[in-house]
Order: sequence, then C-alpha cells, then structure tokens
Amino acid sequence: MKSDISRWDIEGSIAVVTGAAQGLGLSIATELARSGAKVIIADRQQERANEAAAVLRDQKLKTEASRLDISHSDEVADFFEDVLNRNSRIDILVNNAGVGQNLAPLVDLTDEEWSRVIGVTLTGTFYCCRAAGRIMERQGGGSIVNIASINGQSPAALAAAYNVAKAGVISLTRTLALELAASGVRVNAVNPGPVYTEFNKTVMAQRCESLNLTEEQMIERIRGAIPLGRWGEPIEIARAVAFLSSPLASWITGEVIRVSGGLEGVSAAPPRRILSQVESQGRPSA
Repeated sequence: MKSDISRWDIEGSIAVVTGAAQGLGLSIATELARSGAKVIIADRQQERANEAAAVLRDQKLKTEASRLDISHSDEVADFFEDVLNRNSRIDILVNNAGVGQNLAPLVDLTDEEWSRVIGVTLTGTFYCCRAAGRIMERQGGGSIVNIASINGQSPAALAAAYNVAKAGVISLTRTLALELAASGVRVNAVNPGPVYTEFNKTVMAQRCESLNLTEEQMIERIRGAIPLGRWGEPIEIARAVAFLSSPLASWITGEVIRVSGGLEGVSAAPPRRILSQVESQGRPSA
C-alpha cells in the first residue's frame, strides 16, 4: 500500500471519476484512492455507486459517491460546482463514463442510436471537460484523463457511432491540452485494448452472434490477435491513468497512450450481406 502512494504521489488530491460504479471506472477509482487521493465516484447508477464507495471506505480509503448523468449539461455543471464547494479544488478528472453501441452496419444505423452514443460518450465527455477545465484553469493546475479506445484510432466494423465518439474524445483531448497548457492543466487520453468487463461482455455477445461464434471462440480469436498474447486486466488500465494523473507525468500533455498489449485495433471487414429486394431499396428508420 505504501509503495503505491509513494509511486504515484497524489496524496491529498481531489479526484472525480465518472462511470465509476463498476468495471474499468471502479478499478481506476480504487487505484487513485489507494494512491492517496480522495475519490468521488460519479455515476448515474446511484445505488451501485453508493455500494462501491462503501466497499472502498471499508478499506480505509477516502471515497464518496454521487449521482451524475453526464448527458445533461446543467447537471454536469451543478455537479462540479458542488464538488468544488465541498472540497475547495478539483485536482484530477477521469472521464470514463460512456456507452457502447448496438452493433449494426453504418447504412442501417438509426438516428436514435447514433445520437444516444454520441450524446453520452462524446458530448458528455465534453460537458465534463468544460466544467472541470474552467475550475482547473482558475486554480492554476490539474489533470484530466479521458478514456478513449483503440477504436478511436483504428475503427472496428459495425460500430461507427462508437468509433466516431472515441475519435472525437481523442481530438477533444488534444484541443483542450493546447488551450489549458498555459494554466498548468494537463489533458491526456488512454486508449484501452480488450479488457473483459461488463461493458465488453455486451459487445462481445453481439460480435459472437454476427460471426456465429461461441463466446469462448471469440475470446480466443481476440487473444490470438494481441501481441502480448492475453487480454488486459482493469488494473493495467488504472495504473496508466494514475501515472498520467500524477506528478510523475508533469511534462506530459496532449498525449494518447495505448494500453492494449500491443493490439492496434480490430479492423476486419465483414462479409458482403445478402439483401432482400426491400432491404436493398429501403433506408434505416429514424
């Protein structure tokens, strides 16, 4: 425990992690708390956030839970002002919250699905960056780490909205890094590779169905494509985030760090579809 705190040196920092009630976000929140930060678990699932924070407090870690739906601009602004009022500053923001896409060819992608994914994963991240960025600019320092994806740089078939959202997060990261550099605020992104969280399980199930593979076959196919020969663990993403949040990364900003076991992306093209006459002449519903 002591070696973790010494390594990252963020004792006493105030950190906000969005989408942290479970999965990757919870692992990130845990690593930051173990490294000495007071962590606010922000998630739209209030009950799960409360449970996660209680578990960490049982480990003598400084953790709070708060409800936050990042897709609502006013709610985001009010949330960050409340955190500031209660803690006097915000040192670290990790934008982890986002939603996956229901897999579909782009030509069949509905307006609703496109808007849902972009609205949370990209626009919600923008809302949080804007609110925290204003605070960090005024206080003259801070660190923002956005969780993007290897899909943002190497798009996967059947996930156009998610690919675009994560590519947008990467561009947002680099833009904000330039704009806030003079105020001592660092902004970076992490591109995780395959990590078997609840989020990934949902996408995997759809991939299995589209490719007519079992879950075990799909897991092995992906593992075989990873140069280091295995899936990642949430803690391995969390450590990269903690590093970027810490003074050890004091001269790093505007960077996108891929943590993927060497995997650059999954870009295999699906086979040509056999369309009915109706399908070939129709268009996706709005």
